Amino acid sequence: MTYTNTEIDEEQAHFANVITTFQNYGPYALAANNRRRKDLFTLPKADQDLLSSLGYKEKLDKADAAILENAEFLKQIVANPEIFGIGLDSELDESEEHGGQEPRGSSPEDRPTHGHSHTHSHDHGSHSHSPSAPASALGRKRRRYKPTEFDMDKLRSTLKQLVRDWSEEGADERALAYEPMKAALIEHFSDIPAGERRNFRVLVPGAGLGRLAYDVAKLGFACQGNEFSHYMLLASFFMLNKTDEIHQHTIYPYVHSFSNCPDKEASLRPIRIPDVLPSDLPPDSGFSYVAGDFEEIYGATELDPSEPHHGQWDAVLTCFFIDTAKNIVNYLRIIHRILAPGGVWINLGPLLWHWENNNTNDPSVELDLEEVKTLAGAIGFDISNERTIDTTYTNNARAMLGYTYHAAFWTATKRI
Repeated sequence: MTYTNTEIDEEQAHFANVITTFQNYGPYALAANNRRRKDLFTLPKADQDLLSSLGYKEKLDKADAAILENAEFLKQIVANPEIFGIGLDSELDESEEHGGQEPRGSSPEDRPTHGHSHTHSHDHGSHSHSPSAPASALGRKRRRYKPTEFDMDKLRSTLKQLVRDWSEEGADERALAYEPMKAALIEHFSDIPAGERRNFRVLVPGAGLGRLAYDVAKLGFACQGNEFSHYMLLASFFMLNKTDEIHQHTIYPYVHSFSNCPDKEASLRPIRIPDVLPSDLPPDSGFSYVAGDFEEIYGATELDPSEPHHGQWDAVLTCFFIDTAKNIVNYLRIIHRILAPGGVWINLGPLLWHWENNNTNDPSVELDLEEVKTLAGAIGFDISNERTIDTTYTNNARAMLGYTYHAAFWTATKRI
């Protein structure tokens, strides 16, 4: 797919803005915590003294310290953005504002590959990461970009995703969501010796920070993760390629909210990551990561002579993914097209349609679960092994409030 210079410039500017958001997390979060101090001093002196006796001021000081540790960790993630093929100069913090758009996919030949130890690739399919992309968007003087609350919310979510995917605390969520999918994958290929799994290709779209894709590769399959968000891509690259010790980093993902906390530990406790060594896959594992939009990277029609994915995947695993579709028909059509005959699609997730009631004039089709399953059958899938799995998503296990999804799970084979 070809992009105009304007589109490339816009995406490079957006990438620079994401980097700026990482860099400005500390001042932004400290200012929010300092607002609590200012509010405290608006109270009558007797009330201030009473709250001080509870240790409230000390809690605010500890929150500051936790925020500063988060800030140092996030700065490490973006310490070398050139790994993404974009030369970011000293004017990075002055990138012009861009409207929250995530990366587009490019043609496969445009994707640079960045290997970590054992040469597993973390492959970036977005043209914004391509060395051949023009640098004009980053080379001119720009007004300083000020990260918004929307930007910071994505960054705070990334910290919580790190808990889900790369900590001991996230093990319960992973057990509920990832383990049934891995078990179904093994069951589908139960007639294949473990030593031959490397010959079978598994795609994980919407792979986030990469743990499910990593786990599939640990099982011996050739696995590729695909992700759209620059926030996820930066953090996943850091975890998969720049982390060489278990418990190497300490983060405080819950420090940003004091609501629904039964005690101070609920918001101030440290989380150590990772719980496993991401680089311990064997050299021939065939593990890779591709950046870009799922539909643009994998969605070329079989009539397109450059289409490299038609019938080339033995399994597709979608975890909390299909409800990101604007057009669910196209998502399912692509999954069906790229699967080999008899290939398996394993799904787990809710139907929290991400584009419902959007204010950007994007189309959105919202089906109920029965309609999705009927659609899958019409497209050419035979669904089996259906059940409902109750699971949380980036939940604070110590909080007084949590949301449970009654997630739909199934195994679907491509009709031959």
